[in-house]
Amino acid sequence: MDFRKSARPMEAPIVRKAAAEDEPFLREMLYHSLFVPEGEKPFSRTILQDPVVSKYIEGWGRTGDIGYIALIRDVPVGSATARFFSRKNPGYGFIDESIPELGMAVLPEYRGRGIGTLLLRTLMQSLSDRGIGAVSLSVDVRNPAERLYERFGFYEVGTTGRSMTMRADLTDEGANHE
Repeated sequence: MDFRKSARPMEAPIVRKAAAEDEPFLREMLYHSLFVPEGEKPFSRTILQDPVVSKYIEGWGRTGDIGYIALIRDVPVGSATARFFSRKNPGYGFIDESIPELGMAVLPEYRGRGIGTLLLRTLMQSLSDRGIGAVSLSVDVRNPAERLYERFGFYEVGTTGRSMTMRADLTDEGANHE
C-alpha cells in the first residue's frame, strides 16, 4: 500500500489571542503541559484543582495575561501563555515579579508538527513588543521540549530535583526568537 496517497497534509495552523472565554481550553492545555515520562502513570485530572497548579490559568484574562491559541480548521490544538506571579505566590519557574512565566502545550496528536514553535515564536514576539525584558519557565529535565526552549534562547538558571527553571532574555541584545 502506498501511504503517500492516503496521507493528507496537515492544514497550516492559525494563531489567535487567548481570551477569558478560552479558560476551559487553557485548563485542558495545562493538564497536557504536565510532563509524564513514557511508561509512567499520567496525573489524575484532580491535579488541576490544586491551587499550586490551577493558578496558571484560573481567572484567565486578568491584567498582564498574554496568551495565544493555535487552531486547525477552527479547532484549538495548542496554547502558549505568559502570566506574572508574585514573590508571595510564585509559580514553579518564578524568577522575579517583572518576569512572566511561560506555559505551553500542544495536544499529543498534533505534536512534532511545528505548532509549538509557531506558538512560542508568537508569544515571545508579543512579550518583546510589549517591552517585557525576559520570560521564564519550568521544565522537567527529562522533557524533550527543553530542546525547543533552548532554540529560542532559554537557558538554565536553576534546578531543583527534576525541575529546571529556564529564562530567555527578550531584549534585542539577548533575544533569539529562533
